[in-house]
Amino acid sequence: MIIELNNICKVFGQGELGFRALKDVCFQMEKGEYIAIMGPSGSGKSTLLNIIGCLDRPTSGTYILDGENVAECSDNRMADIRLAKIGFIFQTFQLLPQKSALENVALPLLYANVPVKERRRRAEEALVAVGLGDRLDYIPSKLSGGQRQRVAIARALINNPAVLLADEPTGALDSVSGTQIMELFDELNRSGVTILMITHDAKVAARAGKVMTIYDGVLSDSMDGIRR
Repeated sequence: MIIELNNICKVFGQGELGFRALKDVCFQMEKGEYIAIMGPSGSGKSTLLNIIGCLDRPTSGTYILDGENVAECSDNRMADIRLAKIGFIFQTFQLLPQKSALENVALPLLYANVPVKERRRRAEEALVAVGLGDRLDYIPSKLSGGQRQRVAIARALINNPAVLLADEPTGALDSVSGTQIMELFDELNRSGVTILMITHDAKVAARAGKVMTIYDGVLSDSMDGIRR
């Protein structure tokens, strides 16, 4: 089991004014699965993703990631877990504008104290793997939206994370680029990458192996995704 959430609650504020963003969420994910979670704005999906991504802590409940109880970890340990076990993909790419595609992808390796030559080699391999071997030295402004998202995917995969977390990965893309990115996700999952995706787009969600919904902080099974 890669991810196991047991009765996760998240409350913002205190007392009667406290807002329960997540309500007794239980969730399990096996290695190699591809799961999409759908929900409207304010449903709790971003809060859930932040907890799974070790960017926030639950108010109560337990979170086991790859065999470790994350809810009991120190802040430093959580930072180490984010670096080593989680790959993030954001709607707005989150690339450094003055850094090349190669430098952006290599950034997690810098934080992991990997030597310069090894960083460059692995970053180049990652960019080739997502179809950008001819764009290594391009800065983000010289790339299309789809290409920027491919750079972000390469960066997310550079440390071979236990799980890839994607937050609205096609939200800033045109339909053609969005389809290409989802085809890349299909390929990654077939190769064994574990993917958890947040999306509001039913067509995007349907590409996953399983679709779940979250509404008013309650997570529930929805339907099996349709693999295209």
